[in-house]
Parts: sequence; C-alpha cells; structure tokens
Amino acid sequence: MPDTLPAELAAWPAWTPDEEQLGELELLIVGAFTPLAGYLTAADLAAVRARGQLADGTPWPLPLTLTVPAGAVPPDAGHLVLQDPEGSPLAVLTIAEREPADASGAALRLAGPVTALRPPEHGPFRALRQAPAEVRARLGGSPVLAYATRRPLGQRQIGQLRHLAGQLRARILLLPLVAGPAELVTRPESLVRAVLAAGRQLPGDPLVVPVPLPPRANPGEELRSRAVVAAAYGATHLLAEGGGDGGARSRSADDFGFSKFGVEILVEGEWAFDPVAEVWRPLRLIEPGAECGELSDDELGELLDSGQPVPGWLMPAEVTAELRRARPPRSRRGLVVFCTGLSGSGKSTLAKDLRDALLERGDRTVSLLDGDLVRRLLSAGLTFSREDRDLNIARIGYVAAEVARHGGIAICAPIAPYAAARARARQMASTAGDFILVHVSTPIEVCEARDRKGLYAQARAGVIGSFTGISDPYEEPDDADLVIDTSRLSRHDAVAAVLGYLTRGGWILLSPGGRPPVPPDVRAVGPDRKNRDRIRADRANQSRSCYLTGSSSSVVAVLAADAPPASATSSSVLVPSSRRSRNSVNFEPALPSLPLSLSAMSCRCLFSRT
Repeated sequence: MPDTLPAELAAWPAWTPDEEQLGELELLIVGAFTPLAGYLTAADLAAVRARGQLADGTPWPLPLTLTVPAGAVPPDAGHLVLQDPEGSPLAVLTIAEREPADASGAALRLAGPVTALRPPEHGPFRALRQAPAEVRARLGGSPVLAYATRRPLGQRQIGQLRHLAGQLRARILLLPLVAGPAELVTRPESLVRAVLAAGRQLPGDPLVVPVPLPPRANPGEELRSRAVVAAAYGATHLLAEGGGDGGARSRSADDFGFSKFGVEILVEGEWAFDPVAEVWRPLRLIEPGAECGELSDDELGELLDSGQPVPGWLMPAEVTAELRRARPPRSRRGLVVFCTGLSGSGKSTLAKDLRDALLERGDRTVSLLDGDLVRRLLSAGLTFSREDRDLNIARIGYVAAEVARHGGIAICAPIAPYAAARARARQMASTAGDFILVHVSTPIEVCEARDRKGLYAQARAGVIGSFTGISDPYEEPDDADLVIDTSRLSRHDAVAAVLGYLTRGGWILLSPGGRPPVPPDVRAVGPDRKNRDRIRADRANQSRSCYLTGSSSSVVAVLAADAPPASATSSSVLVPSSRRSRNSVNFEPALPSLPLSLSAMSCRCLFSRT
C-alpha cells in the first residue's frame, strides 16, 4: 500500500459501496481473493461461468463484479475512489471496462484492477480480523479443518468438528461470516461471540477469524466462495453442510476441482442426537426411531423468544448464553410499534393511548415519536416532496431503532405514505429489535369528516399541495401486522387490540387481570391466513386437533386470540414429527390434561425429526 495518497485523488470521483460490496473489497485488498487483482471483465465473467477459470486460464470459480449507480461515474472518468461510510478512501479502481448492469441503464458494471490505499478499519473484534497471510503463518504447514458459518454452532457441528479434526489430526479454523445478517442472532458481533463460545468446546486451541464474506443466493456459489476464502486463510479441509449416510466424504475433486486451491470440501452425512449414548453421532449408528434431530432456526427462535430453556443436547450452555444476550425474550427485547395511516385516521390518538397504557403497566420503557416534538427536532426544514417525506421516515426510523437497541419500546405515528420508506424503517428496527406495523385503515371519508383543521378542504381547493390521500398517493401496506379501523372501534377497543397483540406475541407479559379483549374488527395479518381459517373451522366444529404449518408463532397468536384465558402461564411440548411430512403436526387427544386454551395461549411446540 502506498505511503502517501495520490495527488490526483481529490479530482477523481468517489463512491461509497454498500456493506456487502465493502466486504468483497476488503477480501480483495487483503488477498483473500488471490489471484484476483480487481473486478472481473466481461471476458473473465464468461470464462468463469463456462469453465470455472479466468480468460487467461487461471482457475477461479466465482464472479466478482462492482455495480454502481450510473450517475456515480462521469463518462470520461478513468478512476473511481472507493471509500468507507465515513468518506475515507480505501482503494482506487482503474476503470478498464464499463457496461450497463441491466436494461434500464440506471446502474453500471465496472471492471479493472484495484489499488489499495490503506487497510480497512474494523469495529468490534478488530484484533481477530487478521489478513490471510498472518493466519497462514500462525497455522504453519499442518492440516487445518475450517468451518465457515453465518449461524452459531450447536452440539452437532461441535461433534462433527471434533470427529473430523481427530481423524485428520488437524487444527480447527472457525470463520464467522460477518457481512450481511447473521442467522438467529442478527448482528455480526453476536455471531462472533457465539462462535468464540463454541470454540471453547473444541480441542486444540481453535483459531477464530471473522471474515466479511457476503452471502450469495446461489447455494453452489455460496459453497465455492467459502472454499476459496477458507483456502486463502490456510485451510486444507472445509466442513460443509450436507446429507448422506453419516460418513464424511470429499466433494472437491469430483464436483468443484478445489484441489487446485489446496482445499478439500468434506460433507458429513446426516447426524442426530443419540439419547441413549447422550452424544451426537451419524444417524446410521443410532437405533431407528430413537434419534433426536436438530431444531430449525424458527423452532430454536421460538424458545429464545419465549425465554424457555434451550436443551443442553442441542446447544452448549456457553453458546446458549450468547444467544440469549443477542436475542433476549420478547418481554425484554426492544420493539418498534409503527402506526401508519391517513391524516385523521386516529393513529396519533392510538399511539398516545398505547404509550399511556404501557406507562401505567410500568414494566417497559416507552418513547413516543409523534407530534410537535418530532416536527421541531426531526422534521424541521423538510418539505412535502417525496424525497423529504422519505427522509423524515428515515429519521424517525433511525431514532426508533436506537430506542429498540437499548431494550425500549418506540411508538411512531407518521403518515408514512410510501411502502419503500416503511420497509427501510422496518429494516433498521429489525437489526436492533422487533418491528410491528399497524395500519390504521380508517376510510378517507371518515378522516375528512373528522378534520377539525380543515386540511382536507384546503387540499381539495388546491390551497395545500402534496396532501396524502388527495393530491399525493397513500400506498396501503400489504405487510401490516395489525389492521385497525377506528371508525368501527372505540378508542378503548383500539388500544386494547394493540395491547392484546403485544401480549400474545410475548412483548409484554400477561397482566394479572387477564388478557386484553380483541375486538372483532381487528385483523391480525400474517403468512398463515388460510391455515388460521382452517383452525377456526376446526374449532367451530369442536375439534380437539390443531394444525400448525409455516410460522407457528403467528398461528399460536391467532389461537390465543380466540381462546379463553389459560389457567396456567407457561408450558412446553416437544412434538415429534414424521420424517415424511414436516408440514403439519396433529395434536391428538394424547394430552388430556392440556386444554386447548392452554395449548393455544402458552405452549411453544418444538418439532423433532424423529
């Protein structure tokens, strides 16, 4: 890297890549993508797709491209400065090729060599973010078994790594992949903590190196990208997920040819927990029908969300502790309740009443982002243009996410007419806690009749421009979690509906007085509408069977909405499911002591692969 920055740097256009592009740029700079020296040309891309090599014949299995907005690069520019989010230059791309990234021409694909200007700066765990050459030097020339992951390691992965490392007499290299969201724990630093905790369960002083490798949608490309990076960091073997009969096998020579990179890809077949021997082992070594399978991420998430114990055979206690730090029970987790609707729909009244009700309970910290305070401190100087409206929602969303990050409940009540802006607010909040979108769907005729300030009349007369619902559109949410029409509900019932939703979802605990009522004109919207209709039909026929498909949490919430208050507060049921069909689970009358109201209100159902 140069000791001084080029004198021409200030004259060159600059652009800040997104998080995933910055991750790829870092891997390019530090040598994890050796032999690449930059972004691939069209000829290289064609050769990679056709033959798994660059145009000059050098083996390389992955497309690596840089796409930027067309306006970021003037037509005559020969260089582009790539900078970090703070505006500090990281590298310079010498533009050897440019072409439209799609038919619209709104984005360009750039190619050419990249010159590093300075090492990337890191936040948490910077001491672990070593360059590939440093890691290889620490590992020496002995066999190295790598495991690259976007989710915390459980007992199965730990058992497989112990088994293979013993067979290979290899040191273990753990590579938490920290570009993009982490599975189960969301934040990359939480993933690193969980991997470090798992590493303490492994033999031989495993080395943990966070790697900013972005996820790839294509499973084959994802595996190839992990193999390339693992090889660059010194791995001789890479453990990959897969099926089979329980025996490890190599896929490198037959499927990918990664022997050219000096790494073998190993796939451990299907493993399960043997409750007799109390160990994880290949399925073929366990008596048929006695095995316990891993929980899915959704099922494990249900345990964490409800605060129920995570079985020790599934996760080591140290890893579970990190999961609980990263994903506390919903009753202690930050939350953004985002109310959207037309002017006069009643969203501000609902937001204030919800705040007051939560403050009366006293068990959660609450912040209200609405009214004059927001207009003076967050929205001052903004107009009613679409750009400024979107900026307003981004500001509110950012503050709300920070409230959620520290365990509080943020209640927001902007009009928020555009779906894209609401989606960005959801994304920001989801990195810090949970997000509930409440659509206050009061018809415009009712909103206009309520208008004490005469805003609708002025908008229809053309006095006020860009007025939502009259001269500007309101994009009705198709992803709302709760829909409330205040023209059909009393003020009391509207806030009771939201409190009921929060209670059934576990964000607030059931009060001693019983669960809040759910008025009939409230729609709890989710992915299991068809299934819920079947559940309600079953219950109307007084059936004792419940069918859960897809996301069990939303179904349980609706069951709870229809059920009378439970006589107990918490229960867990481990329900075995058939290997042939995991789409449904039938609760037969095998649990006579468990009334339907209890199973609906307070059970978390865990599916085992038996």
